Amino acid sequence: MISIFQIIVLVFVIFAFSRVIFRFKDKQISILELLFWSALWISAGVILFVPQITNPIARILNIGRGIDVAVYLGIILLFYLVFRLYVKFDTMSQDLTKVVREISIRKKK
Repeated sequence: MISIFQIIVLVFVIFAFSRVIFRFKDKQISILELLFWSALWISAGVILFVPQITNPIARILNIGRGIDVAVYLGIILLFYLVFRLYVKFDTMSQDLTKVVREISIRKKK
């Protein structure tokens, strides 16, 4: 039986997956990013309806329940993505500082 939670999450997964496809069509993401995000959202949809699929991985990793594997991997993925955003933001901040300095120097001349 499908629960309200599964329906809500499925609607979100479909929405997120559609955003990935639209971003690819608009050439805002690469094919590699399309494949990564597609795999992520499709996996989320499969795990949503067949959570026992993660049990073999849980046994290999010696984790109690299979769904815990998905939660742990999700948390690890979130930390990694936050780290990538931090690095990108820091790089952009440094680039912006260089541009502002150069504009300031040019205006003084």
